[in-house]
Amino acid sequence: MTQNWGMTIPFYDRSLSRAQDLVAELPALGYTDVWSAEVNGADGFVPLALAAQWAPQVRLGSAIVPVSTRGPGLLAMSAATLADLAPGRFVLGIGASSPAIVERWNAGTFTKPYGRTRDTLRFLKKALAGEKVSESYETFEVKGFKLERAPKTPPKIVLAALRPRMLHLAAEEADGAITNWLSPDDVRKVRAEIGAGTELIARLFVCVDDDAERVRQTAKRMLAGYLTVPVYAAFHDWLGRGEALRPMHEAWAAGDRQAALKAIPDEVVDDLIVHGDAATCRARIKEYVANGLDTPVLAPLPGPMPIDQAVRELAPEA
Repeated sequence: MTQNWGMTIPFYDRSLSRAQDLVAELPALGYTDVWSAEVNGADGFVPLALAAQWAPQVRLGSAIVPVSTRGPGLLAMSAATLADLAPGRFVLGIGASSPAIVERWNAGTFTKPYGRTRDTLRFLKKALAGEKVSESYETFEVKGFKLERAPKTPPKIVLAALRPRMLHLAAEEADGAITNWLSPDDVRKVRAEIGAGTELIARLFVCVDDDAERVRQTAKRMLAGYLTVPVYAAFHDWLGRGEALRPMHEAWAAGDRQAALKAIPDEVVDDLIVHGDAATCRARIKEYVANGLDTPVLAPLPGPMPIDQAVRELAPEA
């Protein structure tokens, strides 16, 4: 069984300025990792910089920062800063993201997502090792970039990867793969693509609530928002849920959001959301681990249990 047990920060119910005490408590509860996210809330780096001071024992990871919302040099500088704050404890998670985040929200260009991720990975490996980089990649060109202060311990770099091509890149050129929105059984299929020696990290959405119907109604809104994104739709086609999710996609494409929510089968929610009382949730998380997940990163969802209590009861030592 894995020794890793991660928590997502910031917590959904509080600002970063109010998170210090709970973050500082995580190591004593048995959490080994804290991982940030970057969508339209907190950025991917500042929460980790604070956690580096609040919980100096834990590993810190970004899951993920997009490769197309920052220039390559700026991304290297941000990663170097975290690596300097937490030597040997920072893992840089990068990924292609989505057209909405890159283009509609950040005025970027979402083209050749695989190529941009591959090229950024190759640039970062050189830049974070302290090399001067002058190179023309397929998706961008860098001329004469060198970090003023390269980290003494370059961070590991892991890739957001959902399907075979990106999973193979993560296994062959990066230090691990990050995935999400999958079931314990799905872990086996993902693991088969990356082999036994590559770290597999996944964010698991967890709701400590034994009212299954209440959880399903809330979760279906989340699932509709994610699984209609083309990359996630393709991921679940590959995982074998294409037919089960076809009515949702058809209703969504027709603009009928309520019908789309109703069309999501309860079985899909139960596959992709960890829910039940705390003991049931911990047992479900261990199913993921038993099937090949190295690092579960819990993301508690709003429910009847206060977040402080949920974090404590979901801890591996609970």
